[in-house]
Amino acid sequence: MNLRVPDELDIIARIARAVPSHTSPVLPLTIGDDAALLRPPRGKQWVLTCDAFVENVHFLARVHPAEAVGYKALARAVSDLAAMGATPRVFLLTLGLPADRTGAWLNRFLRGLARAARAFDLVLAGGDTFRSTAVFVSVTAIGDIVGGYAVKRSGARPGDRIYLSGIAGAAELGLQLILRGLARSRSWKTLLRPHLFPVPRLKLGSWLAKHRLASAMLDTSDGLSTDLDRLCRASGTGARIFAALLPAVKVPGELRRRGFDPLQLALHGAEDYELLFTVPRKRVHKLPARFGGVPLTCIGEITEPPQLLLVGENGAVQPLQPAGWDHFRSKPAQTRKPGSLP
Repeated sequence: MNLRVPDELDIIARIARAVPSHTSPVLPLTIGDDAALLRPPRGKQWVLTCDAFVENVHFLARVHPAEAVGYKALARAVSDLAAMGATPRVFLLTLGLPADRTGAWLNRFLRGLARAARAFDLVLAGGDTFRSTAVFVSVTAIGDIVGGYAVKRSGARPGDRIYLSGIAGAAELGLQLILRGLARSRSWKTLLRPHLFPVPRLKLGSWLAKHRLASAMLDTSDGLSTDLDRLCRASGTGARIFAALLPAVKVPGELRRRGFDPLQLALHGAEDYELLFTVPRKRVHKLPARFGGVPLTCIGEITEPPQLLLVGENGAVQPLQPAGWDHFRSKPAQTRKPGSLP
């Protein structure tokens, strides 16, 4: 039986029906024309980011649910806005699809995308679609922030305390369960959620920016060790973190016996999308222990010598090598060995 492959206009119409795409004061013209129109709010600056999500590089269609792919494609980009302290407003979607993914797979993908758009209060402003040999998703997310309040990576200074929101390594734990074929175990299903459906820390990022508490900030999309290295390079500093202070993911005993190491997951596991930020010592007292139920943990301090150091639980000090995700050094998803970190 020959199934009809929808044409591009069919696909665009399905996207428009499934995903919030209404006009607003910020977006007076949306889907239907060659380009959208944006009206900047008074006294605000636009904050723009783009993020690609590609089959066999970032996800595996045979094991990652289409709904999770749609949700995460948007969540990844939105997390970059959170890291700047911005409020999300609209997004553009570029979507490349093989012909056999334009049916049920696309419907599930759009459900996940719509779920994320509603959760993050985003409106689809337009984009592009095309036929490709593998799924290709690129999201451009646009937010706004009061002029001069955006938090950059480059503001950390020696003596600043280093903070991390949430739990480190939870997303990597979920990914490793999938790669090892353990995701079907009912007792470990809940461990998959941080990997499949991450929660960008939008309210926390906005609050830190509004109150000018964070001197530097980024999200842990590529792993704590790698992202801390990037923050320090941008700021011209070093850092010392303490293993005993890391809010590492709790790993069940059976998984520990299978080789899952909480410290390695916490240091190098990617895609947590937590906020890694620094706070001047004199302003630390204004930071709560939790924000919106999310723990905020001091894990170390910024130092003047430009090197990363890890203080072990026994007090031993060793260099901390950035070993998280790097697009040009890490292995793509389809070549990753089960159990290996990026």
